[in-house]
Amino acid sequence: EILGDVNSRRAHIESIETHETLCIIRCYVPLAETFGFAGDLRSLSQGRANYTMEFCRYQELPGDLARQHMAEMVMK
Repeated sequence: EILGDVNSRRAHIESIETHETLCIIRCYVPLAETFGFAGDLRSLSQGRANYTMEFCRYQELPGDLARQHMAEMVMK
């Protein structure tokens, strides 16, 4: 379930490590897709999981998302 949620946020998974009862998912996720993740992760894991994040890089939006974002900005 958690991996599905991460993937739904346009994540690029770098690695998945498992150590006994611990699972570490290393991935790149656009910042805009992380809003609400803390609560969703808490719900999906019954409060047992946590996450950390750090800035990695700026990246251009894919064409379809860029057009959608620009259209939303024009409507404001």
